[in-house]
Amino acid sequence: MNFHEYQAKELFADYGIPVPAGRVASTPEEAVAAARELGGDMWVVKAQVHAGGRGKAGGVKLARSLDEVRGEAKRMLNMKISTYQTGGLELPVDKVLIAEAMDIESELYLSALTDRVNRCVTFMGSAAGGVDIEEVASKTPEKLVTVNIDNTAGLQPFQARQMGFGMGLNPAQVKQLGKIMSGLYRLYKDKDLSLIEVNPLVIGDDGNLSALDAKINADDNALFRHPELAAMRDESQEDPTEVAASRHDLNYVTLDGNIACMVNGAGLAMATMDVIKLQGGEPANFLDVGGGSNAERVREAFKLILSSDRVDAILVNIFGGIVRCDEIAEGIIAAVREVGVEVPVVVRLEGTNVDKGRELLDQSSLKIISASDLNDAATKVVAAAKEKAA
Repeated sequence: MNFHEYQAKELFADYGIPVPAGRVASTPEEAVAAARELGGDMWVVKAQVHAGGRGKAGGVKLARSLDEVRGEAKRMLNMKISTYQTGGLELPVDKVLIAEAMDIESELYLSALTDRVNRCVTFMGSAAGGVDIEEVASKTPEKLVTVNIDNTAGLQPFQARQMGFGMGLNPAQVKQLGKIMSGLYRLYKDKDLSLIEVNPLVIGDDGNLSALDAKINADDNALFRHPELAAMRDESQEDPTEVAASRHDLNYVTLDGNIACMVNGAGLAMATMDVIKLQGGEPANFLDVGGGSNAERVREAFKLILSSDRVDAILVNIFGGIVRCDEIAEGIIAAVREVGVEVPVVVRLEGTNVDKGRELLDQSSLKIISASDLNDAATKVVAAAKEKAA
């Protein structure tokens, strides 16, 4: 789950991490009121979307008067933002953050993430902040400082000093960085996060550190422990099909191809997509309907699949272990009839009562193509998709 910048900064403040004063607004007048409340004569208006690169898309602007605050807020609240991080989606701007403007001496980069190779939380820092960290890692990797945190001992003071001096900070700033890293680490562990990114972490003209931007990702599997985080979810920033899938406990990811997949089991779903690619096709989605699939889940899965106008064929690949293949076949037949599927459907069943399941499909009088194994299914669905698209 992703968070807006203003939400991430609220969490930062709860853990003692310094952030510039700011107020969130949903209308131009609220934005002006927020600027008045903050005081001063210069503010930053920041569009709130779940993506980096907002500045290049016109989503971050400096305002030198209340009229400019109103104008920029009005413009942003009527725009949609698409960046290299939105996956082709245009995200609506429903809120803007009005923040106090700062005089910045330099910009740093700091993040904490789940390091699956070392099986720990890892901090990454760099004196080259405010730019794409991928570019820094590619072109000047020597500017990256990495610290692996022991899962038992936790973050140690010497590790914060290692990070700080590696980023070129003076002793007073290193001490500040230690407090910031300690707060970030506690936040990371307490809230079951998977990523924290501060880009930039700035040094102000007073020499003090402040988190000018904030990005947080939480582990969806742990949200049941954190209802306060789940309440922050903004579905308008997510793929509509993936949102609908989550409401039915279906694991769905939108892809760019034209062959829809419906599979039970994440590993089998990955293998199914691989075999489709091997046969020259392009998967339209990842969809795991779960091991305990029933007619209702299959029906909802068909609805999700057919919500895309790019789908030219569907491959259903089900292993009947917990649920018998004949029950799955009955669910597929009922779903195809109810939903009104107009594209070719290839079904590969395996497991308990597989012969009965295939017999039901063959006798359904529907345009369902039965397959004997996964390779056969992939070959048939790729051919059917090409014929449909022609």
